[in-house]
Amino acid sequence: MLTGRMEKASGSCLCGGVGYVVNGPLRPVDYCHCSQCRKTSGHFVAATACDREDLDLTSDANLSWYRSSADAERGFCNICGSSLFWRPVHGGHISIMAGTLDTPTGLEAVAHIFVADAADYYTIDDGLPRYCGDRTLENEA
Repeated sequence: MLTGRMEKASGSCLCGGVGYVVNGPLRPVDYCHCSQCRKTSGHFVAATACDREDLDLTSDANLSWYRSSADAERGFCNICGSSLFWRPVHGGHISIMAGTLDTPTGLEAVAHIFVADAADYYTIDDGLPRYCGDRTLENEA
């Protein structure tokens, strides 16, 4: 199970066509700099995560999933285009784009991941730990 501060949270896409409630803990926020996150968001992504069974979709008529790699899918609103979710094909968690959460979130950022893929137009200088890949793999940059 993931550990985090929030035990209940809600969020939605820009147009409201996709809405959700999280009934369980959220992981602290990671900033992901991988090329796929940059391509789907226009910049790096700020994401939290929860156990899949803790995510309840309150409105999903406009939710579409794109298989972005052999290992993962990305959920987005097919009306307004908001990027909302990332889920591994085989895994018990789902990542939630932090900007789609209703505020206040009570969350804080803890790390930058996939910094080896970061674009060349910005610097990462906020003092948070940086990892070449996923921080769960213990590969600090």
